[in-house]
Amino acid sequence: MLILIIDEMHPSMVDLLESQGHVVHYQPKITRAEILAKIGDYQGLIIRSKTPMDRELLESGRQLQFIGRAGAGLDQIDLDYLAKRGIKLFHAAKGNRDAVAEHAIGGLLALFNQLVKADAEVRKGIWDREGNRGHELKGKVVGIFGYGNMGSAFAKRLRGFGVKVLAYDKFKRDFASNQVEEVLWERVKAEADILSIHVPLTAETRNFFTFSELSSFRKPIWLINTARGEVISFKTLNQALDAGVLRGAVLDVLENEKFQNFTPRQKSEFEILARRTNVIFTPHVAGWTFESYEKINRVLVKQIKSAFPQ
Repeated sequence: MLILIIDEMHPSMVDLLESQGHVVHYQPKITRAEILAKIGDYQGLIIRSKTPMDRELLESGRQLQFIGRAGAGLDQIDLDYLAKRGIKLFHAAKGNRDAVAEHAIGGLLALFNQLVKADAEVRKGIWDREGNRGHELKGKVVGIFGYGNMGSAFAKRLRGFGVKVLAYDKFKRDFASNQVEEVLWERVKAEADILSIHVPLTAETRNFFTFSELSSFRKPIWLINTARGEVISFKTLNQALDAGVLRGAVLDVLENEKFQNFTPRQKSEFEILARRTNVIFTPHVAGWTFESYEKINRVLVKQIKSAFPQ
């Protein structure tokens, strides 16, 4: 097949596809207008998240047989139209699940031990041991919201910390193991000390975590979000932190990740959030390691080969 790659990829992607007999055009700098002009010639499209796969663009792909998403999130793809056209969709959630799991663990440990705050203080000559006293994971109850590739990988990384893991997934059943207890959402809210979010962005999950929802937890919790920022707003985070409903947060994703496009409300709320020492930020890099960058390619090409054997 003739395949167009429209985003930056690890160099191995082209070699892997060509080894399967495909002709690959690697154009990571291509614009949307150029994609619209060219896409009609291609049977395959490899993407990240730069360009939304909306109806207009997909209708121009008259020969498209598949789209390969180098990553996990599918919220920028018109899934209904793909199904209607019979265009196959591959995505590489398994390629970066280990990276996401390790990042979530790292952020949680940094938050519990005040590593960012303590490091900044010591660099300024401040030696405040009591002010940087930490918490131990051992004995805590960790709730996992969404038990797919990311949630299950995170649960595996918790082995050895002496925690109790409760997992809730609306669409998955019978996944309990010796390390993880499958429970209803109300049970998570009744027992969790820590909540880690691992769900895709959908109409149902967008702004799911309102102040009211967080307030319904029996105990104040630490929050980890490596999924999608739109599940909880800056305003809600500030409300919950001010009220003591949240004890702290690890945020790899934000409600709006384009600082230049913040609304006045978002700008004001983010500035408040950014001043908090019990919040740790990273720039949507949880699944973006040197290893996952290459691993994603192998996962995608394996799926393509399975669906279109030579």
